[in-house]
Amino acid sequence: MKKRHGGSRALAAYSALVYVFLYAPIAILVLFSFNRARQTAVWEGWTLDWYRSLAGDDLILGSLKNSLIVGVVSTAIAVVVGTLVALALGRHRFRGEGATRGLLYLPVIIPEVVFGAALVTFFGALAMRLSLLTVIIAHVVFCVSYVAIVVRARLAGFDRSLEEAALDLGARPLATFWRVTLPLIAPGIVAGALLSFTISIDDYVITSFVAGVGATTLPLQIYSMLKVGVTPEVNAVSSLILLFTIVMITIATRLQQQPPAAREDVS
Repeated sequence: MKKRHGGSRALAAYSALVYVFLYAPIAILVLFSFNRARQTAVWEGWTLDWYRSLAGDDLILGSLKNSLIVGVVSTAIAVVVGTLVALALGRHRFRGEGATRGLLYLPVIIPEVVFGAALVTFFGALAMRLSLLTVIIAHVVFCVSYVAIVVRARLAGFDRSLEEAALDLGARPLATFWRVTLPLIAPGIVAGALLSFTISIDDYVITSFVAGVGATTLPLQIYSMLKVGVTPEVNAVSSLILLFTIVMITIATRLQQQPPAAREDVS
């Protein structure tokens, strides 16, 4: 019995050390974003000045605008395409289905460096100038996979008898989709959209390959600021991105865990 308690304590201590190793740097970054001192190695007290200064930084605001444009547009396209892909794979059997599933997971599995190099080579072959458009296209390519995977997971527990009941009651196929199918898979679609938007906002590696002049996103701007050293502004904007990411992932996770529920009226 004593050995069992001793093993549990050792495992708990080991787990605590792992968490400290993983999250202590993040906690320090957030802490020093409130540091009054300009030097990040010295603590001089609490302040919100660095967060206020972000509101007047044109470079950060411009890169944030680009990130929001890329995130919103790529997510909107990825949600439509990814949902249709998930519906096709979840409901139909067709020739080449296995290859399609493999291609669906490829953008998630392939290293980002290889993926970015492939995209910039592709754009070069098409003689496309690197711009915000090429960034959007690149983000759509990998965001579609995330949306399709999440929506398809939602479809795994889908009760097709609800659709059949709606059709038997006289509802047309389009009305059945809007009133039965869509409400059932809506949490998965929203979760996929939030996950896609979060990944798009945070992406650096792929974006660095396909971004041209005037297409600097927030992660690229932060990296360029880090080249001259870690400043309180960098800590502040990094903390805001961290908070945004945590909120979006939390919402997406909770939506994905919601039990299916369909509307009662299907006429």
